[in-house]
Amino acid sequence: MSISSPNARALAALGHDARLSIFRLLVKAGKDGLRVGEIAGHLKIAPSTLAHHLSTLVDAGLVLQEKRGREVFSMTDYDRMHGLLGFLAEECCVGLKTEEMAK
Repeated sequence: MSISSPNARALAALGHDARLSIFRLLVKAGKDGLRVGEIAGHLKIAPSTLAHHLSTLVDAGLVLQEKRGREVFSMTDYDRMHGLLGFLAEECCVGLKTEEMAK
């Protein structure tokens, strides 16, 4: 099954413990991000496994990667993160008419 909505893709990407941990670590790291090796060291994730999870987060639009010299840095796409949070909360507490209320 292919997930087409950008918000659904982002939420699906965050629906795995390792990816959620990676994303939260990058949020803490700030706009400069972290080297891939630093992420692996903090979270004790094997490089090949980390590459797979980072690729999923990049494909979901939540993480950006930038090559600086010979090293790759990963960082949170804060605009995308805030957009996702806004999507989740945009109709918060507006009320909902149920069939019971319509009678």
